Amino acid sequence: MRGPPVTKRAIESLSDLQRAGLIPAPTSTLQDVADTFRIRMTPEMHKAGDAAVNAQFVPTEAEAVIRPEELYDPIGDAAFSPTAGLTHRYPDRVILHSTQTCEVYCRFCFRREGVGQEGALPDADMEKVLAYLRETSAVREVILTGGDPMVLSPRRIARLMQALAAIPHVDVIRFHTRVPVVAPQRITEALIEALDVRPAVFVVVHTNHAAEITEAASEALRRLTRAGIPLLSQSVLLRGINDDAQVLADLFRTLVRNRVKPYYLHHCDLARGTSHFRTTIAEGQKLMQTLRGDLSGIAMPTYVIDIPGGHGKVPLVSDYLTRTGTGRYRITDWRGGVHDYADPPREDPTSA
Repeated sequence: MRGPPVTKRAIESLSDLQRAGLIPAPTSTLQDVADTFRIRMTPEMHKAGDAAVNAQFVPTEAEAVIRPEELYDPIGDAAFSPTAGLTHRYPDRVILHSTQTCEVYCRFCFRREGVGQEGALPDADMEKVLAYLRETSAVREVILTGGDPMVLSPRRIARLMQALAAIPHVDVIRFHTRVPVVAPQRITEALIEALDVRPAVFVVVHTNHAAEITEAASEALRRLTRAGIPLLSQSVLLRGINDDAQVLADLFRTLVRNRVKPYYLHHCDLARGTSHFRTTIAEGQKLMQTLRGDLSGIAMPTYVIDIPGGHGKVPLVSDYLTRTGTGRYRITDWRGGVHDYADPPREDPTSA
């Protein structure tokens, strides 16, 4: 028996999800969830037809469970906002929230309280952002996020790129986006042309499961790499979706085949209603230790956490190295084997 037809437009409501065969009749609890956290799933992701993909976009009653440690702003953006639309946490780079709109709304998103409520950053606010950047010469890198910056029209993106390129100390512009995977038709020649500016442009693609990288997504990634745009990825470690070494290995190998360097694997943030997605840090470290033996270095991301309260991002490095004395260490390999290592003192060539 054939299932419900694949949708030709985005799924944006519980009734859409029900017609698509993704949920049964919604309960009052699920309706409360939908009223609190926005729904959107693109036809491309529905077409993928994979349970792990669906689970990232289809709401469940588990989201109604709000734990005491969960936060409206889990990574502390608001505390580092010198003007609307800008986060300046690290000295040499800023986050520019160019829009609050996304092509999909992930059920685990750390900005789920705000995304979808507004469109593009108003022109007056953008002018204040650009003025701040012109006056702050320490900023070398501008990270465009939101929302998803690639939902903006090529014309609007081109205008923003030219404005940023006119600031002499801006060397890098980085896009954080799901668009090449979830809405690959948006990666047009007009968009690619808009990215051809003086600063180096990097695109960081958010994807969490190999099934998301459809044939159309691969073609979109190829259009970007053919234009000479470096591609990185960021993924979130999600219980029941990719918290398995083989699933992660498949994802990272698929990315590398598409010329995308796995960059970050994020520990799931303390966003409200997301506890059912979170693993423990120890589980994540164990997965990374297993992957270290299975994957080459170019396929390995860094496992990181954004410390709640705006204290920044740090690697969650497994305890491979223990100091046992002066110049002496004990190193654990990826199989769990333990090895003593003597670190020779640094020689001073002038003392010979």
